[in-house]
Amino acid sequence: MTTYRTVSINGLDIFYREAGSRNNPTILLLHGFPTSSHMFRNLIPALADQFHLIAPDYPGFGHSSMPMVDEFDYTFDRLAEVMAGFVDAIGLKHYSLYLMDYGAPIGYRLAVQYPELVESLIVQNGNAYEEGLGDFWKPMRAFWQNKTPENSDRVRQALANKGAKWYYITGARNLENLSPDTWTLDQALLDRPSNIDIQLALKYDYQSNVLLYPQWQAYLRQYQPPTLIVWGKNDQGFLVEGAYAYKRDLKNLEFHLFDTGHFALEEDGDAISDHIRRFLTTHVVENTKLTTSNK
Repeated sequence: MTTYRTVSINGLDIFYREAGSRNNPTILLLHGFPTSSHMFRNLIPALADQFHLIAPDYPGFGHSSMPMVDEFDYTFDRLAEVMAGFVDAIGLKHYSLYLMDYGAPIGYRLAVQYPELVESLIVQNGNAYEEGLGDFWKPMRAFWQNKTPENSDRVRQALANKGAKWYYITGARNLENLSPDTWTLDQALLDRPSNIDIQLALKYDYQSNVLLYPQWQAYLRQYQPPTLIVWGKNDQGFLVEGAYAYKRDLKNLEFHLFDTGHFALEEDGDAISDHIRRFLTTHVVENTKLTTSNK
């Protein structure tokens, strides 16, 4: 069964979901925006018989601590630093990374800094290429180039107008497949006092991720981690072209597109979990057995 825990990292309470035996290969599940580890609520029990799954909430998200912007540096460097402390605190020695949306820039920072810990990548609408950023990002790019009150207000208003629901329903093939509990919970957490300032700070810092894309691509080329792409092809924020771009740098790549949007797990969770099981059995479980038998 899934357990719900909290660990203290540098004075922050980091909430996480955990299931499966620690004797099994670990999957570190890194959530996207505008959600939390709740996005993995169905995937975790689907794989817990064979794998050890860990899904944390970042500071400012889900059930983790939410310090104000004048108390905590809400940048992706800082979130990755907290996640590195989290990995160390709970004693993870090796893991596969599930990278989705914000989870990609956080996870790639971990992979670049600690490549020896990463056994494989599972990329679900997690960008590392300019091709993945389309017209959706135009207001954000203007914000990055000129952080005026007007540009800040435009991004703030865009966040308010879209709301959490937009990210779930846009590109989905059948709205009856989607539980309204998802965006209702996400919106309630986004609506906490001062959380909009946290999200605005991270939207501004997202430009740091784009600058690091060449570094992450170099990591992929050098280390060639076995990678599974499971991508909602109708995502308007992380375009399907960003999924195809991985083919340039990776030789050991399994590639699957789904007729859905940003939150592919909501409509295609069963198929994605099946792909993950087969992929990790081949590239992590069997490789571990082979390595052990050769010692």
